[in-house]
Amino acid sequence: MAAFEFSRSTSIDAPPAVVHGLINDFHRWEAWSPWEDVDPDLRRAYSGSDSGVGAHYEWQGNRKAGEGSMEITSSSGQSIGVDLHFTKPFKADHEIEFVLTPVGDGTNVDWVMRGNNTGLMALFAKVVPTEKLVGKDFEKGLARLKRAAESSTAA
Repeated sequence: MAAFEFSRSTSIDAPPAVVHGLINDFHRWEAWSPWEDVDPDLRRAYSGSDSGVGAHYEWQGNRKAGEGSMEITSSSGQSIGVDLHFTKPFKADHEIEFVLTPVGDGTNVDWVMRGNNTGLMALFAKVVPTEKLVGKDFEKGLARLKRAAESSTAA
């Protein structure tokens, strides 16, 4: 097993409550998630709570989007925890955490991913680390989150 942890960060000119609202509700991820445009025919299903702890999201898409699910497992003003499960193109379970830190009138956001690569993914990760595979997606998602949060406060 190859354990990993990595993160990406950004500063957003919007209060933590605005940023929190965009992350804490899977229905709102379409406005900022870096994976929303990889498959125009992506199928989504929502269940559980509308937002916050217990909110559940499943997706099925093309080869690049894959299949999987997420569930919000913790939610406070300072952080949101998400269990992430991939079923295709490979099976994997990871923990996601969004840490929101107030800074003046804005928010610093840290997007953290933790997990263990097993089986073929552990071998593959020795050649291409998970951070290299997903890091650019996190950066793209944080840039989109920044735009969505800042435009909602400007309205």
